[in-house]
Amino acid sequence: MLETLLDSTHWSGLMAQVVLVGAWLGVVGVISESLYLTKSVSVEITRKIVHIGAGNVILLAWWLHTPAWMGIAASLLFSLVALLSYWLPILPGINSVGRTSLGTFFYAVSIGLLTATFWEGSPEFTMLGILTMTWGDGMAAIIGQSLGRHRYTVWDMTKSWEGTSTMLLVSFGVSLGVLSIVHGLTPTIAAIALLTALTATFLESFARWGLDNLTVPLGSAFLAYGLWQWWG
Repeated sequence: MLETLLDSTHWSGLMAQVVLVGAWLGVVGVISESLYLTKSVSVEITRKIVHIGAGNVILLAWWLHTPAWMGIAASLLFSLVALLSYWLPILPGINSVGRTSLGTFFYAVSIGLLTATFWEGSPEFTMLGILTMTWGDGMAAIIGQSLGRHRYTVWDMTKSWEGTSTMLLVSFGVSLGVLSIVHGLTPTIAAIALLTALTATFLESFARWGLDNLTVPLGSAFLAYGLWQWWG
């Protein structure tokens, strides 16, 4: 342990990972602020572009074999930043001051929880949960707002069948892709992916106050893991 802490190569590798991840998030941040300032698209579309772009950092972390503690530390940091952004004008392209939804905070928390739970032994389930949240929910909002014509209401929220269908299809594609890369494409994997996508779509449709950024990734990852343990 002490040798690892004193190993300059070890720390150089970690610093390189921090720089690469920071650079990616910096690019996402610059794009979001540019879209916000130029008003090229709506604030909500800008938020979802960031939602998708930031989530893809998990693929970079997987490729770099980033240790779990770094992901958890980043989650804690961004959770704090997300909370402060509700009172301070931090990255207004992502959060507006006084916004009632805690979606950005839940987004950061879910990444930390999934990293702490699965990253060391079964990182594919961390990736599945995060990418289902980022791509599924993100694309559902973008398609729903731009192409949604057939509306329905859940609680006090207006949804569209186009957006919900996108959530289902993207969630299935993400789940199938992640699990197939690690465990191979089999009927069992396809069944797990389908059940995971159906559950994620249900959770996204009925969540309020941004809770889908917590329920979708956690529900998807834990369900897929449980089904894999049962059927795999």
